[in-house]
Amino acid sequence: MGRPLSFDVDQALDAAMHVFWRQGYEGASLEDLTAAMGINRPSLYAAFGDKKALFAKALDRYANGPAAYVGQALAEPVARTAMEKLLRGAVELMTRPGNPPGCLMMRAAPESRPVKHDIALRRRLERARNEEDWPLGASPAGLARYFTIVLRGLAVEAAGGASRRNLLQAVETAMRVWPVATR
Repeated sequence: MGRPLSFDVDQALDAAMHVFWRQGYEGASLEDLTAAMGINRPSLYAAFGDKKALFAKALDRYANGPAAYVGQALAEPVARTAMEKLLRGAVELMTRPGNPPGCLMMRAAPESRPVKHDIALRRRLERARNEEDWPLGASPAGLARYFTIVLRGLAVEAAGGASRRNLLQAVETAMRVWPVATR
């Protein structure tokens, strides 16, 4: 049996999450991670496994912590409100002082995240259609893809230093696309 861990696992995981958020998965070296976490490599491996396992844990921490607004927004009873809260929540998170700019999920694993966002949004919009909270003729898949692209654009702009005000103006513009003809 190994020695007990001599560091706070939650604090170390938060530090790793911020390194991945700032630098992406590929850009985060083991040296960067261990320095930020205040631990050595054997401790990292003992507590978290390899870099890939640490990254998976950091993504879970992000999804259940800073990005918990996503689930809350998608649970809104009115689809249009859900999409607007999702976009506004993204802007708030990506521009909050103390957070790295942009989105950890988009920055660290950009190739897979738009697909996952698209699926979650499509499911929410399909639910809206089934609940008759849906404009006639609108496509849940098309609108989900549109809002996924908007989210990705907000993340890119935030990472590039766009102001919260400018990003919220983009959200207002994006919401004007929402179809108005209802059943």
